[in-house]
Amino acid sequence: MLLHMDDSGPAQRHIATVVNCLINGGVIIYPTDTIYGLGCDIFQQAAIEKICRIKKVRPEKAQLSFVCYDLSDLSHYTKSISTPLYRVLREYLPGPYTFILPASKEVPRILKSKKNTIGLRIPDNNIAREIVKALHHPILSASLPGEMVEEYTDPELIYENFRGIADIVIDGGPGGMIPSTVIDCTKEDFEVVRMGAGNWDE
Repeated sequence: MLLHMDDSGPAQRHIATVVNCLINGGVIIYPTDTIYGLGCDIFQQAAIEKICRIKKVRPEKAQLSFVCYDLSDLSHYTKSISTPLYRVLREYLPGPYTFILPASKEVPRILKSKKNTIGLRIPDNNIAREIVKALHHPILSASLPGEMVEEYTDPELIYENFRGIADIVIDGGPGGMIPSTVIDCTKEDFEVVRMGAGNWDE
């Protein structure tokens, strides 16, 4: 299904359609403030395994992350966050950043890396955030497979390429070509793992 949605105010009936798909183990392709991504419910293990098969990678090596609605979600899926770190997160989020943080016990085992960390995002995109808000917990975030990034800016082309793989492709307008900036916050000095769409001058 190709579902057209407006980032300025996504229709709640469309959000409900997507949430119902996720709850029932579906896989979606959805817009963020950077590139389009693969997503599923973080508590649907079969859907997570399907995304890993699509990306041809094992779950612990898939570099998967969570898309959250706001900073209140972080407290459920990360261990205690220091006041300085919280200030950094509040300054940069929502935005095109993925922060690597220590995973809490609430994170499904299949999604934890060997280092017991998780990547967390709050994209500046109303469609992604409204889906998470209606679902009441984060959705998975994974990049689309392959190297042809320019093909992933056009939702209709994405639909043609993935219509037999994803249950829903959300058309939220043209996507970007540059992924999020990834910051490892598990070290005393934050480390830029990947420089992407977000500027980092800490």
